[in-house]
Amino acid sequence: MSISTSSSASPRIAVIGAGPAGLMAAERIARQGLAVEVFDAMPSVARKFLLAGVGGMNITHAEDYADFVSRYGNASQWLRPMLDDFSPDNLRSWIHELGIETFIGTSNRVFPKDMKAAPLLRAWLHRLRSQGVSIHPRHRWQGWQMENGKQTWCFSTPEGDKREQFDAVVLALGGASWPRLGSDGQWCSLLTQQGVSIAPLLPSNCGFELPWSEYILERLAGTPLKNIALSLTDIHGQPWTRKGEFIVSQYGIEGSLVYALSAPLRDLMLSNQAEKHANQPAQLWLDWLPQNSYEQVLSKLQQPRKGMSFANVLRKKLNLPAITNALLKECCPELDLHDHQAVTSALKSMPLPCPTATRPIAEAISSAGGITQASVNEHLMLKALPGVFVAGEMLDWEAPTGGYLLTACFASGKHAGDGVCSWLNGNNRNQ
Repeated sequence: MSISTSSSASPRIAVIGAGPAGLMAAERIARQGLAVEVFDAMPSVARKFLLAGVGGMNITHAEDYADFVSRYGNASQWLRPMLDDFSPDNLRSWIHELGIETFIGTSNRVFPKDMKAAPLLRAWLHRLRSQGVSIHPRHRWQGWQMENGKQTWCFSTPEGDKREQFDAVVLALGGASWPRLGSDGQWCSLLTQQGVSIAPLLPSNCGFELPWSEYILERLAGTPLKNIALSLTDIHGQPWTRKGEFIVSQYGIEGSLVYALSAPLRDLMLSNQAEKHANQPAQLWLDWLPQNSYEQVLSKLQQPRKGMSFANVLRKKLNLPAITNALLKECCPELDLHDHQAVTSALKSMPLPCPTATRPIAEAISSAGGITQASVNEHLMLKALPGVFVAGEMLDWEAPTGGYLLTACFASGKHAGDGVCSWLNGNNRNQ
């Protein structure tokens, strides 16, 4: 299938999906003096972007750039040219051009000065409209249909079905997390039918289900564990360790520290389910005192107890919360509390119950999988659909929270928008 051109003299360009990637693509196209129309299924634009800003709009990250790029894992090499062209520093400058100040937090995360997404979005939409970008809400893309020998794009709207023809299209429809905000992954079947290769969409930055006992569920669900570390060994034998905090939940574990390890943990679980690494359990290890060495913890445990109970030793000598004792009993039921070395080992590397499942993708912060690199050219145009470009979470990449997700969405949106302009100018029609 090839894209049909409209009958007008000037090209008609559509962006389908009004999140950060789609709006950035529209801006890049409009900057070239080209008319562009944005279509979105929801009543208003960028709903997931606004939700991400509720607790503080983490727009990007200010760590060393090489480290930044490495956060995209297997997709780092693919995304590198896009990130080089629209780096975290470029993104901050772009935000400043909108009249929004930013600052770098203590963890090197970058935020708008007022911590909110709405003022940034309002300023951006104002600029887009001044550039001539038109936005059509409540237009849900339903696929293609032949009319009079021409391929048309079909939309369902409150006023009925509509058929449109375009000279170029950018698809920026998101992944499959938070479908109530518009990203439902329904585009997968439409593109698969056209020969586009798509890696299965999977939950990323998600919680995991663990088989807690009734005691933990009834008395300790909702308890946060702070200033701790989690570690695992991935399917390639690579060790991972991250520090931070997470929450013991009714279904298992959730929170920023869990999300940071969700990709390798999820892949290890999937590998086990496929019986490729049946001898390597999806095991997380908890270090209650990552700031202290084994020897330091052991030394404190060997000090005279002076009649203190084990729970009080943990609380007073090691400054650990009450939940520590309960989880030691849960996760290390055979532990001899009088064996200082064994207790130290348990505190420095306590095995959590092996997770049984990820939480549903609809609950995840983001999704992995999507359109594979082999399905697009270097300008993000689909090889199976000349004139159709893709950007954002539709692509097969994932990243941890911390501004990485948004930065790659902006960068890929810019790349796709620039690709449209180049393609319409005839610079790469043969690619």
